Amino acid sequence: MKKIEAIIRPEKSQDVVAALETAGYPGITVTEVKGHGKQRGVTEQWRGQTYQVSFLPKIKLEIVVKEADLQKILKALTATAKTGAVGDGKIFVSDVSDVVRIRTEERGEVAV
Repeated sequence: MKKIEAIIRPEKSQDVVAALETAGYPGITVTEVKGHGKQRGVTEQWRGQTYQVSFLPKIKLEIVVKEADLQKILKALTATAKTGAVGDGKIFVSDVSDVVRIRTEERGEVAV
């Protein structure tokens, strides 16, 4: 099993979730987060003043998928979240050694 953590633009979240539903993801956790990448935030102007916004609002999606579904889910994520501009986000994929469904105590892929 694999865990996908995707940091995306907030305005893309509804489109991404719709694409994931179409791709058949098993479940998702969504968190509103703030952060920055290499660009270290943005410089903006308001009423003639320049100010630095260090942490930009983002959405973090967490999904645990079976190995067989990984590429399909990644393709749906990247195709939908991409704008081609700096700040589109990142996707992190890591191994999951075990999953336990609390209600039934099922373990492994059946618990996903």
